[in-house]
Amino acid sequence: MAPMRVCVVGLGTVGQWLLRVLHSERERLASRYGFAPTIVGVANARDGYVHRANGLDIATVLELASGRGSLSEHPGVERWPTALAGLRETETDALVEVSSSPPADGEPGHSHVREALDRGIPVVTSNKWPIALHGRALSELARERGTALRAESTVMSGAPVLSTLIEGLAGATPTSLRGILNSTVNFILLRMREGSAYEQALAEAQEVGLAERDPVADVEGHDAAAKLMIVAGLVFGRQLDRAQVVRRGITDLTAAEVAEAASAGGEVKHVATLERAGETDGDLIARVEPVRLDRDDPLARVDGPTNALVCRADPVGEVTVIGPGAGLALAGQGVLSDLIAVNAWRRFAP
Repeated sequence: MAPMRVCVVGLGTVGQWLLRVLHSERERLASRYGFAPTIVGVANARDGYVHRANGLDIATVLELASGRGSLSEHPGVERWPTALAGLRETETDALVEVSSSPPADGEPGHSHVREALDRGIPVVTSNKWPIALHGRALSELARERGTALRAESTVMSGAPVLSTLIEGLAGATPTSLRGILNSTVNFILLRMREGSAYEQALAEAQEVGLAERDPVADVEGHDAAAKLMIVAGLVFGRQLDRAQVVRRGITDLTAAEVAEAASAGGEVKHVATLERAGETDGDLIARVEPVRLDRDDPLARVDGPTNALVCRADPVGEVTVIGPGAGLALAGQGVLSDLIAVNAWRRFAP
């Protein structure tokens, strides 16, 4: 079989990390996984979409993407003003969608993913909001077209959460879920338990690179809510909108409240929860909020930037995945592992 042709839409930190690894680790990936893709298309918001059927030079793409020129300066390429226009007029075997798509509508990522799936092209993405807002419909489209949609990095970065729950528990019925899904908030709560005020703990999280300069998405619970919506759509088969997730952040918590919980033998954690509304396979109750946990609760022992997710499924019982939940290399690793899985799937696809 010919090498897999790949398009990468989005050349921010994750997209560039992936290209660097595909370039520097090419021999190892080919030897270990039989994975030696050809990058035929790339796109960013500044330069649009460029394509070369016989493959792009990754080193050149990385140099141009770093701001030293336009992607159109790569020798021998065709160019389109947008990624969507380029995807519609070119051929590829897989799309890596790692663009920036805000929570209002998940665009342009949603349109990129839908375009590829509708054509039967497998998609790998780390783009949270398109999957949070449209995950169930996109998953159903992938099944209808006989292709793959993989989004491991959208929840707990590179930790194998979605593949565990979707593939590892295939045939089981998920009934409930609890998780700590935001590393920034978990780090802040650890520092508050140790005596820091919220503002001091947030400043430290920003210093170590866990928190953004504008931390609202993390500390108000929007990021964790998006991840909960993703799990609801892809694992539970229920599409939630943002209004259906009861959400409370941590900005109104005081160090005294956190310390009081600790002195009483408990822990305050920011917990994401999914529960079925009744005995039947009906609606889901979704919450993201600070919760006082008993010290012997498995989630109470998850500290700092570590994340964890506990899923109860029938007939298996509880399955727990614990791992680091943030970081450039971790997000890129999730995309890479998904891409390797797509390559393996492609070998056996009809």
